[in-house]
Amino acid sequence: MRTKHFLFFAILFFGMAANAQQSATSSGKPYSYIIKGGHVIDAKNNINEVMDIAITAGSRAQAARPASANSPALPAVPATEGKVAMIAKNINADLADQIIDAKGLYVTPGLIDIHVHFFWGHDGSYLKNAATALPADGFTFRSGVTSVVDAGCTGWRDFELYKKQTIDASKTRVMAMLNIVGTGMDGAGENNINEMDSKKAAEMAMKYPKDVVGFKLAHYSGRTWEPTDRLIEAGRLANLPVMVDFGSADPFLPLDSLFNVKFRPGDIYTHAFGGNGTSSPNGRESIVDMNGKVKPFVYKARDRGIVFDIGFGGASYLYNQGVPAVKAGFFPTTISSDLHTGSMNGPMKSMENLMGLFMATGMPLKDVVAASTWHPAKAIKREELGNLSVGSVADIAIFKINEGQFGWPVRGGKIEGTKRFQTEMTIRDGNIVYDLNGIAQAAGPTAVK
Repeated sequence: MRTKHFLFFAILFFGMAANAQQSATSSGKPYSYIIKGGHVIDAKNNINEVMDIAITAGSRAQAARPASANSPALPAVPATEGKVAMIAKNINADLADQIIDAKGLYVTPGLIDIHVHFFWGHDGSYLKNAATALPADGFTFRSGVTSVVDAGCTGWRDFELYKKQTIDASKTRVMAMLNIVGTGMDGAGENNINEMDSKKAAEMAMKYPKDVVGFKLAHYSGRTWEPTDRLIEAGRLANLPVMVDFGSADPFLPLDSLFNVKFRPGDIYTHAFGGNGTSSPNGRESIVDMNGKVKPFVYKARDRGIVFDIGFGGASYLYNQGVPAVKAGFFPTTISSDLHTGSMNGPMKSMENLMGLFMATGMPLKDVVAASTWHPAKAIKREELGNLSVGSVADIAIFKINEGQFGWPVRGGKIEGTKRFQTEMTIRDGNIVYDLNGIAQAAGPTAVK
């Protein structure tokens, strides 16, 4: 029996090594963790059933350390990524160092929030290097989020400070859409067309292709297409998508022109269920008319590949936009939070809260997960993320869906529903970074070694 077990172990280990391209754990077992018995939802691979997932652990980079009186010098250690090594109906529990019991829970790729504000600091203003923004790791993992895109806090002038201060200092995978305004989202300069430099923005993006995934126009007030044109020119030069957050104009700039004339396929309209939500011709146009119908040009835009992003924020989701749109089958391409100190304690709260809200308005669970994982990955051209393919980075979220009577107050009304998401565990690079109820640990004391 022992010989048969050894042969089975050896065949399985060497067979999976080719796919996972990872070495065994320190114990000699091929996997660090096996997530057992969870309902896996993976939009890229069309998985929506109970499966097991085996993963290998990664490690954080460590800087070189000079010698001291009490310790020798240590060389720098590069980071490694934990990987999804196997996904199957039943994986032998003996092949992992640790079992994560996900029975009765939902397992998804780590969530990707493509609209956050994480340029946290004390030396700037509004959402640039200021306290209105947030430090990434305190507000991601507890909601199942493993990757984020900072939506325009930084422009080309101060991106390298942002990279040092936020991107390189965070366990969360942080990427950025550069503000077309060189000084970024400091509030005062967002209407300064002279600071909207397409060439310099594109040059900075191409200098840091791992970190910059697009460009952002935000809050411009005025009836001219010049800011939009400069934004899209930056996108063209760097071959990256752009994200538009219209400010206001009197009368408003028509969305039909933005979507079907200015935008290229793959460009992103954020605050998609926002706007003025009234019959007024001023401010920002909404995509649902006053009769509760999605405007025909909006469907045309979706068909040509325009990305409709939520960017929920403090007041950028209107009841008379979001509820009738989903009821009509017009689902958001991507669900995102617009997370900052002004939104986190209001109706938005978190990505997991928004997932429950969209289920309450009639969006099926599998589509909610797709809009929070795989669709964002495609929108930012990072298709190595947002999925659980063998060999992909082991960024994973595990959720419980609680049953009860719940409410989501939003601008213009209140949504009621019976299902609310609760993050049980988040895994980043194959390492557990959040575990609400200790599902990776046996009950009782741990043996003293």
